[in-house]
Amino acid sequence: MKKNEIQEVLSEDFTYLFNTGENYHAYRGFGAHLMDGGVQFTVWVPDVNEVRVTGDFNGWDPYSAEAGDAYVMKELGDTGVRTCFVPGAKIWDRYKYDITLKSGKHQFKADPFAFHSETRPGTASKVCDPSYDWGDSEWMAERAKKNTFKSPMNIYEMHLGSWRRHEDGNFFSYRELGDELPEYVKDMGYTHIEIMPVMEHPLDASWGYQVTGYYAPTSRYGAPSDFKYLVDKCHEAGLSVILDWVPGHFCPDEQGLCEFNGSKLYEKEKHPDWGTYKFDYGRPQVRSFLLSNAMYWIEEYHADGIRVDGVSSMLYLNFGIQDEKMKKFNKYGDEGDLDAIEFLKEFNYMIGTRCPGVVSIAEESTAWPLITAPPDANGLGFHYKWNMGWMNDTLEYMKTDFPFRPGCHNKLTFAITYAYSENYILPLSHDEVVHGKCSLIGKMPGDTWRKFAGIRLLNLYQMTHPGMKLNFMGHELAEFIEFREYEELEWFMLHYENHAKYKDYIKDMNHVYRENPALWDSDTDFSGFQWIDADNNEQMIYTYIRRSLEKNTAGQKLPPKSASEEEKIEANKGELLVIAVNAGVQAYGEYTIGVPEPGFYKEIINTDDVKYAGGGCVNPRQIRAKKKPAHGMPYSITIKMPPIGGCIFRKK
Repeated sequence: MKKNEIQEVLSEDFTYLFNTGENYHAYRGFGAHLMDGGVQFTVWVPDVNEVRVTGDFNGWDPYSAEAGDAYVMKELGDTGVRTCFVPGAKIWDRYKYDITLKSGKHQFKADPFAFHSETRPGTASKVCDPSYDWGDSEWMAERAKKNTFKSPMNIYEMHLGSWRRHEDGNFFSYRELGDELPEYVKDMGYTHIEIMPVMEHPLDASWGYQVTGYYAPTSRYGAPSDFKYLVDKCHEAGLSVILDWVPGHFCPDEQGLCEFNGSKLYEKEKHPDWGTYKFDYGRPQVRSFLLSNAMYWIEEYHADGIRVDGVSSMLYLNFGIQDEKMKKFNKYGDEGDLDAIEFLKEFNYMIGTRCPGVVSIAEESTAWPLITAPPDANGLGFHYKWNMGWMNDTLEYMKTDFPFRPGCHNKLTFAITYAYSENYILPLSHDEVVHGKCSLIGKMPGDTWRKFAGIRLLNLYQMTHPGMKLNFMGHELAEFIEFREYEELEWFMLHYENHAKYKDYIKDMNHVYRENPALWDSDTDFSGFQWIDADNNEQMIYTYIRRSLEKNTAGQKLPPKSASEEEKIEANKGELLVIAVNAGVQAYGEYTIGVPEPGFYKEIINTDDVKYAGGGCVNPRQIRAKKKPAHGMPYSITIKMPPIGGCIFRKK
């Protein structure tokens, strides 16, 4: 970038938009920008005596006699925006801002807009060249035309630092991950990768959810261009990339955003539960900082989705406050944080109008209404919401020992009553396998055989229930331990037959999901689901139908085994699937299920197959529907029902 170019960016309009909360591209002016002969530094620090930039380029002494006022940052009018050009500053130089407060006290702060940071435990910002020669132009063009609601979404959630590690315990770099991760996830049949916060953070054990550098991919794994390489390789493999984003609170470390000008600037108050600081969404410059940050990850790093962490903590004024005397209410007398609500609406409006094909996802754990409704319909405007109710009820049921399951049968049926009230994702995330909650297989009752049968059944139920899917890394290995950020997944478990065959099952089930539109193209349309029998609590059996709402234009009944995935999807449009779930330990040699149409029904997957370490209670031959009414249906099929298992039939 040339010097006159940054001066053009830092125009009166630029600072005006920043100070009114409408600058979606603030990062183009703020931060450290490499130019011919040096670096331009720009920061927002109102109401202080002076700001100087200091770093490797001046020996960390901006007050030397030789320096004079060379490192003093000049304020642009009375905007609070300060900038200076440092000749000789170069790529990889470390730097901070030396801020002289009104009191005369000095404090040293990292750059809020730093594009790269020193690797912890260092806390300085670093000058970098984030340029990268992208190879995903075709992907980006197709993404802009994609209807995500009519596409499969099966998310592999992951933590970059503990997916794999070197033998000496060191991290895989972004580029090493780029060379291995996308091909693995693609082969396993997932469609998306969701990365826990990649933004710079000081504490490994926070998993990235306490951020200090919102614009800097963590230097633990490499430089910004290296992270772009990872995203590029994901797109090359046909995988969408979702980034976790934390606009609800920030890390209290002294080099960060807290009391940036000696008083509350970015923050409104301390979070009552987490010891962090909540952003002040009522301050226009904070809105510009955050909105620009989301746009930065979408435009500069080609993120295909943003998952907003902790939305509930943003929406409620009294989130985490137990003392009734401390509770606050808005002008309407309720607990909604009006500034946060408007911020989230603007965030989603920005993505919806400026970023075609990019999705926004809310991690929201309450019954707050209209999370995924458009802002002009009084909604928040997210594309999707995590279905925490489904997750809690499902895991509560699956943890229940078999003799007691008939008494909580509705734990697996209740979610259908609200399945279409929002656009949902069904999450079995990292949050469910930490802090003493046990791993997923560890939650299952019974001996080892029953535990593996139970976790296979849990997965089949998740994959056939309305809603997009999310599973945390390691679930495909059936790990018995909880998530540990300090070591890699237990890949050695694949030397054991049960674990290896469970991984095979997950891979096959993922591909069944991808190839059958009935499992995803009707997730936002209630006509795509129908109960056959929801009330058989005594036998603990659930049967239901999933339909594809798209028409079959391929002109064939079933795709050949040699067909491509696209051909299989096309051939399976307009099809009907029958799902049978048996949460009890009793197998049935003959179990009759009502079906709505005549014809032949072919089992396409069964969790009890011996190739998945099951007992072999399967249906190898296609079954012809008889004109014998059952469950209110005019026809019926009689199947073998596996114990603690499930099966899917496709009508030919």
